This record gives sequence, C-alpha cells and structure tokens, in this order.
Amino acid sequence: QVQLVESGGGLVQAGGSLRLSCAASGRTISMYMMAWFRQAPGKEREFVAASWSGGTIYYADSVKGRFTFSSDSAKNTVYLQMSSLKPEDTAVYYCAAAQISISTIRNVGAYDSWGQGTQVTVSS
Repeated sequence: QVQLVESGGGLVQAGGSLRLSCAASGRTISMYMMAWFRQAPGKEREFVAASWSGGTIYYADSVKGRFTFSSDSAKNTVYLQMSSLKPEDTAVYYCAAAQISISTIRNVGAYDSWGQGTQVTVSS
C-alpha cells in the first residue's frame, strides 16, 4: 500500500486561499487514483476531487471553479489549491488512494489508503 501524509491546512478568512499537499511514499502515485475528501463536524466524509495521474480531474459541484487538483510525479505528491474559500469549506481534509475505476471515485469505501487528515478552518 501507499502511505499518505497531508499538510498545509490552517485558519483562513472567507475569500482566502490555501494549498494542501499530500506526499505519498511506498508506491508511485501514477499507480493510483488519487483523491481528496473532507469531513465537517457531524457530517459524513465527502468527495472533493480526484484524478488518475495525468488524466481527467473530477470535482464535486460544491468546489468546482474554486478548487484545483494537481500532481507532481517527481515529488510523488498531489495538491489541492483552494481559493475563494467559504465557511462551509471548514473540515478535515483527507488524501486517499486506490486502484479503482472512474465509476467509484466518489465512494469513500472504494479507497484503501488514507492520510491522517489536515484541518482547514474558514472564518466568516
């Protein structure tokens, strides 16, 4: 399995930006569907974005146009650039990886490797 470590979370005012990083080790990210999920207090973990290395990027409707998924194969790292942040974006953000098909990328249960999460708090 691939090991994942997120970083880059923090406190930001509404309208601000943050960039999250997910450093992978053990396996190359090109072997996996890489994804970002988030979980707000009292809510279920939800899909944010995903991509197979160099392929189409899929976004949740709630973040489309504001968040950008990218990857750097040389650093074995994926990123989530978050802009125009809203208080409702407040959550713990998780990186995930799996060898899965496109049809299941939004399913939490489809992923078998997870990072520890990084807290993002957006103040109003």
